[in-house]
Amino acid sequence: MKLDNTTLQVLANYCAAAAESMGWTLMRTAYSTFVKETEDFSCQVLTRDGLTVASPKTFGATWYTGLDYGGVISLFDYEEGDIYVTSDPYTGNVATHTPDLHMWKPVFRDGEIVAFVGNHIHNTDVGGAVPATLSRTLTEIQQEGLRIPPMRLMRGGVLNQDLLAIIAHNVRLPEQNWGDLNAQIACINVGERKIHEILDRFGKDDFIAGLDQLLDYAESQARAVIAQIPDGEYFFADYADEDQTGGYPVRVAVTLKVHGDTLTVDFTGSDPQLASSLNMPTGGKERHSLVTVGTVYALYCLDPTMMLNAGLMRPTRAVLPEGTVVNAVKPAAVGMRSLLCNLAQTVTIGAFCRAVPERLPASPGSAVSIMNVKTSTRSGQPIMASIGPVGGGAGGSAFGDGAEGSGANLSFLKNTPVEISEAEIPIKIRRYGLVPDSGGPGRRRGGTGLEMEFQLDAPQSLVTARNRDRSVFSAWGLVGGRSGAVSRFIKNPGTPKAVDLGSQDIVPCDPGDIILIQGPGAGGYGSPLERPVADVLTDVKRGLVSAERARLDYGVVIGPDFALDDAATVTLRAQMAGEADSAEFGYGPGRIAFEKVWTRGRYAALTRILAEVPVTWRYFVKHQIFHVIKNPPAEGGQGAADVYRAYEDVVARFTDLPHVAPEAARAMA
Repeated sequence: MKLDNTTLQVLANYCAAAAESMGWTLMRTAYSTFVKETEDFSCQVLTRDGLTVASPKTFGATWYTGLDYGGVISLFDYEEGDIYVTSDPYTGNVATHTPDLHMWKPVFRDGEIVAFVGNHIHNTDVGGAVPATLSRTLTEIQQEGLRIPPMRLMRGGVLNQDLLAIIAHNVRLPEQNWGDLNAQIACINVGERKIHEILDRFGKDDFIAGLDQLLDYAESQARAVIAQIPDGEYFFADYADEDQTGGYPVRVAVTLKVHGDTLTVDFTGSDPQLASSLNMPTGGKERHSLVTVGTVYALYCLDPTMMLNAGLMRPTRAVLPEGTVVNAVKPAAVGMRSLLCNLAQTVTIGAFCRAVPERLPASPGSAVSIMNVKTSTRSGQPIMASIGPVGGGAGGSAFGDGAEGSGANLSFLKNTPVEISEAEIPIKIRRYGLVPDSGGPGRRRGGTGLEMEFQLDAPQSLVTARNRDRSVFSAWGLVGGRSGAVSRFIKNPGTPKAVDLGSQDIVPCDPGDIILIQGPGAGGYGSPLERPVADVLTDVKRGLVSAERARLDYGVVIGPDFALDDAATVTLRAQMAGEADSAEFGYGPGRIAFEKVWTRGRYAALTRILAEVPVTWRYFVKHQIFHVIKNPPAEGGQGAADVYRAYEDVVARFTDLPHVAPEAARAMA
């Protein structure tokens, strides 16, 4: 039976309320700071096939609009009261790294499954090689802590004690994991109860039919928005700072193909899977939540009335070449997949910006560093907790400045209040605020980055900074806007012992050591010379822009006591007008320098070569070629031939590797 639109909207509201009730239960009963404060969790109302129909809209992690539990739901037969879990990224492609424990439960009515409810949390630690489990230094998933295949947690109200014992014996603070697990169970039971309340109101048949209609409605909304985008192919690429500690940059590339009311998001041209943990375990699924997040964000930005469920992604398919960073194969490490997931979101937004630049913002700061501290109290009690994410702001847009210190692809992760961090962990937070002069200059300024400075109090402490990035490649500006500032990570700043940590993510600390981390600024939108003088003056008064940068970036002259020199400002802006950059994208110096050497032509050649090389050799071959190619190509060329020559030198040493003919030679064959 087809529900009328009014009834369908009421059902949508009930499902959303059920998901939010689940979320509030999980957040209020969780044990770890990372769940109850940072809110790295999700919860879903699911169809019988495991597709997400509803999830909290304004809290919790926002990557899971299109989450599909079908790959694990189909593995089992169910009884009432069953609860199942998994944290294995390579089975069913629901979990995306080992700290994420996903849980699902069937909802029965009259002996028939009518829906599922699900949730996940990020456990602060699940064992493995390093405290808090995650580091880019890890090279295979076996190093990344406890990996739970899809299995039953509960039957008939009885917990699987064998599984609980395995968990307790493999994590560093078992009471923390146990507390969060109980919160997940409470959340999922609330979800089951709420679904029964909805069933009492709508009836079983209308409820089942209504969930499918909600997916259909979201699909129709998405198609209507896509149809307004000009047909064509829109390419964009961006880079992470390094593919391993001290390594080479990582490229994620996408070609957005718009045809009528459908999208193809083709990630061909992205780097090979890495011998570090930045890989994304998508299983090649064309609507996997990790690679469709950017599309969800872009479509929702174009139409904020969209219904957020899995139907939204039906008009979209992703092309994910196997053995690349967007579709890694076992046993690749995947713990830091969120760094490249953020990058995949950024490149997707960049591709949409090529199509409709007047409707989308510049690049967010991205590079959200999740800060964790492993230390101990004076009595020796071990402590391990998150002290919050430190990231950048949102990009400027035609509609206004970017949000300060948060926004865009921060995924609604919340900051942890200073008082809570200091109460739970023996550290002293010395400074916590916004980074002046970090937002990209523009008619609409990019949002500023966050900064945190804290001091350790115990020996043998470890600080982990998951997802450290954007210390080289900054957030890009749009239609004349400039790039944001890069991030910084320093140990003992301003002292003779100061160490620039770059993108390092594991930092041993002694008592008294100080850590300073600054997130990157977001890109600006439009020419900085078009920014109203009054807005620049306000930014200076608020401490977001210095008087010096106001003069250099915006042509606004401000003297002592915030005195505006109108005449000097008019003169300076007139002088700067002839030098203004109106480029479609405003890239930072790190990217400009890198792309002088690694042109699109060279990357195209590298992509063709690596596609012919066995997966296990690709990362090695990439590094061998990068080691050789360090200079820009000859005048007027793209330098693709240099890449083929470098590869042939590799083949001469490793004769089992295939010869790959240059594209021109292949075309003549």
